[in-house]
Amino acid sequence: MLEELSTAQKVVGVKQSLRALREGRARKVFLACDADPAVTGRVENACASVPVERDFTMAQLGSAAGIAVGAAVVTLLNG
Repeated sequence: MLEELSTAQKVVGVKQSLRALREGRARKVFLACDADPAVTGRVENACASVPVERDFTMAQLGSAAGIAVGAAVVTLLNG
């Protein structure tokens, strides 16, 4: 599952993920299981018709997304 994050078009972070969800560009959202719910809550609430995966830590998501720090939210984009 995480392999997909390294190759797919994606955005990292709450603001970019919310924008992608609002614009209908989000295909799937990964929320870190160890992230603060106050941080991820707005994204989770915006995921009405987009699948959400919560099985990975911030460190795992950050590494899979190719960044040097943890990521609370990573969103895969359509196309």
